[in-house]
Amino acid sequence: SPAACTPFLTHLCLLLVPVLMAAPTALGMEVMAPTTINALNGTSVKLSCTFNSCYKVENKQFSLNWTYQECSNCSEELFLQFRMKIMNKQLDRFGNRVEFTGNPTKYDVSFTLKNVQLEDEGTYNCYVLNPPDRHRGHASISLKVLTQEPPKHDSTVAVIVGASVGGFLAVVILVLMVVKCVRRKKQQRLNTDDQKTEEEGKTDGEGNPDEGTK
Repeated sequence: SPAACTPFLTHLCLLLVPVLMAAPTALGMEVMAPTTINALNGTSVKLSCTFNSCYKVENKQFSLNWTYQECSNCSEELFLQFRMKIMNKQLDRFGNRVEFTGNPTKYDVSFTLKNVQLEDEGTYNCYVLNPPDRHRGHASISLKVLTQEPPKHDSTVAVIVGASVGGFLAVVILVLMVVKCVRRKKQQRLNTDDQKTEEEGKTDGEGNPDEGTK
């Protein structure tokens, strides 16, 4: 029935959103995070953020910023940062309730917010830079704090369908990532070769002043 289809489609969309968000773009690395997370007041919640990169993570170059925005027009407040090591910026609103639970070497920069409060609602921005990738990746999460647990729906069919479709999309995304990484590294090699050729041409053009008199 139409009434039964609505929760089914809702669950299916929620399952596929993180996978669809992982689709590669033309601008360097990709950062993936759920667009919205619901948390029950007083509980702990994990704000998941992962990224894809063609390069291995090196702590000396890798950087991460987590910021908080109370509203769309509000300024961003930095509360968690990675520069060689993880550094918590103890904002008054969070105190010591922020715990980094990711692992950058495994392309995971998630954190857990403990004892969630109503005033924690807002937008959480995840910024990642992993040189030699030139573009900084970014993803946003809208956190909604609930005062009571929402009613549960039977999502068995949605899970099965979502897992099947999600698995297929994951394979497609993996293939696209490999192709993109190969193209990017090839382009970087071409740029390097062109630069060397140009430098060699300048050197040949200068020549040897004695050669012209012989």
